[in-house]
Amino acid sequence: MLVGIYQVELFIPASGSLKEKRFILKSLKTRIRNKFNVSIAEVADNDKWQRAQLGMAAVSNNRKLIDSMFNEIQKLILTETRVELIDQHRDLF
Repeated sequence: MLVGIYQVELFIPASGSLKEKRFILKSLKTRIRNKFNVSIAEVADNDKWQRAQLGMAAVSNNRKLIDSMFNEIQKLILTETRVELIDQHRDLF
């Protein structure tokens, strides 16, 4: 069994309040969760209006499947016009 962890740091330039940030993140998290069936949560920068860190986890018996899934999630994030991907980190256990 392999567990993949994917953490992304996002910049949300259009956000002027925590309410706007939550709206944008909720939409993004729902799209990722529905398409890829991963666990996802905001893990840091909870009180900053224009910054967010999301953590995702996936379980599989195939490393290539997890890598492919995280690559597709990265592409989805990059197509989201309301956020900018600042940094990312992946681990496999």
